[in-house]
Amino acid sequence: MPTVSVGRDRFFAALGRTHTQEEFEALCFEFGIELDDVTTEKAIIRKEKHLEDDGEVEGDDEVIYKIEVAANRYDLLCLEGIARALRVFTGTEASPLFRVSSIPRGSMLQMHVKPQTSQIRPHVVCAVLRGVTFDEARYNSFIDLQDKLHQNICRKRTLVAIGTHDLDTLVAPFSYEALPPHEINFVPLKQEQSFRADKLMEFYKSDMKLKKFLHIIENSPVYPVIYDSNRTVLSLPPIINGAHSAITLATRNVFIECTATDLTKAKIVLNTMVTMFSEYCENKFEVEPVEVVHHDGSKTVYPDLSCYKMEAPLSDILGPIGISLDEKQVVCLLNKMQLQAESHSSNGEHRISVSVPPTRSDILHVRDLVEDVAIAYGYNNVPKSKPKCMTIGGRQPLNRFSDKIRAEVARAGYMEVLTFILSSHEENFDMLNRTDDKSKAVIIANPRTSEFEVVRTSLMSCLLKTLKHNIDHPRPIKIFEVGDVVTLDPSRDVGASNNRRLAALYCNRVSGFEEIMGLVDSIVKIVRAPHVKFGEKYYVPTDEPEFFPKRQCKIVTSDGKQVGYLGIVHAEVLRKFGIPDPCTFVEMDIEALL
Repeated sequence: MPTVSVGRDRFFAALGRTHTQEEFEALCFEFGIELDDVTTEKAIIRKEKHLEDDGEVEGDDEVIYKIEVAANRYDLLCLEGIARALRVFTGTEASPLFRVSSIPRGSMLQMHVKPQTSQIRPHVVCAVLRGVTFDEARYNSFIDLQDKLHQNICRKRTLVAIGTHDLDTLVAPFSYEALPPHEINFVPLKQEQSFRADKLMEFYKSDMKLKKFLHIIENSPVYPVIYDSNRTVLSLPPIINGAHSAITLATRNVFIECTATDLTKAKIVLNTMVTMFSEYCENKFEVEPVEVVHHDGSKTVYPDLSCYKMEAPLSDILGPIGISLDEKQVVCLLNKMQLQAESHSSNGEHRISVSVPPTRSDILHVRDLVEDVAIAYGYNNVPKSKPKCMTIGGRQPLNRFSDKIRAEVARAGYMEVLTFILSSHEENFDMLNRTDDKSKAVIIANPRTSEFEVVRTSLMSCLLKTLKHNIDHPRPIKIFEVGDVVTLDPSRDVGASNNRRLAALYCNRVSGFEEIMGLVDSIVKIVRAPHVKFGEKYYVPTDEPEFFPKRQCKIVTSDGKQVGYLGIVHAEVLRKFGIPDPCTFVEMDIEALL
């Protein structure tokens, strides 16, 4: 959960009244946020530098509140947003109405998007805050909000990168381009010399803050860059802004641009930036639009500060909470949460119509309205009641059946092992003499280690790997595992399906093929499911590469359905796993027997 640090005195000034710590904690609880810690700037610096409590450090003793907010409440990631939300919640002020300046299309600032940007970061949205008044605290909050958004919804700048500029130092119109690195030269923020873009990447590899963003574009043949009409570089997103347009305390007009790979998130980020700080504009809560001219000739005006409508029956809102209120009370509660609501009747049914402001991007469904009504009403005020229906929890049939199979195999003298469901691609395929046809295995997109590259499609490699690490144990070694494998399945909504399997491995000076067959015969006899019937001959020869030829077979039911396979493990497979003795392996589909 994000934590926002605010100076207590400035925060109470923004609220319009002071609170004791206990009173403020209670207010935070009522609103659904939490006062996580109370500290000072000096204490924070001491903690970062690992100094003793009496160590001398620079900084002041202003009390700082660290407030924990919900991860999807982007409007609460700065002092301005939290203070405004609490003022509305306590009834000190009404919800603000945000508006876009009425400017003719021909007079708007323009951002021209070049077609090459589609290769790397195809989207850009922009806006202008006119007549902003900054002081040091407001400026720090403005920068801190950008950092919080970058870490949160922007996913460390991979989805969206924010650039803020002093508009008075630039000349419109602007252009968003993607050029080869050697063609981009500019002076980056907090630097005095000009860098070529590819050289700048090398320079920032030693920068503790910026080096973690370099991977986003450094291997691309083109880098995104924003110019003004004088070919002055505004920014090299998502890495760094240009020094020429840097914002200072004297800045009065702020140009905000957000480049992105996700247009929806870019709009949310832009709306959050302008709605939080438009309260410091000369015309309060008014934002100047910018026209984005796309490379195909189409034009879009940003930001979009319009409210969108949601409507729900009163019963759908109150039912899940378990309280009884009239429509006027529900409207009042929603207004406390910055949601403009109205009530009306339709066909004898009371309905609530809600206008969701641009600050509340977290409102996606009627259930979100239910949550806000519950918060405004007070969770502690919801009456306790017994459930209308009583249920008794039980175990899943598959898990019960799995335990019975475990017990039967253990009684046969096998020791159970538990292995990772992830394995390396080599162990799952090459070391078992199998080929990857790309139609079975679920591949991990960004594995942390080469040992966890795929989700296992068989338990065989896991048992062989376990045997390898316990090869010094006395013979015979008899181990088994009951666990899931995962295979691609286009018919499932997630594109893959789990399958519960039983696998057993016998290792001795001789293969022990008859030992594994005896185990299978025992399992076949104890299965009493009416839909699973085995004939007299349920072993059918197969030709799988992980087993010796003519020393393997599959297990089939009387209707020809395969439920497992077994065989003597091929010498080449054993050599790859470093196992010197012969082994016999069986794997059965437990779900097919259930």
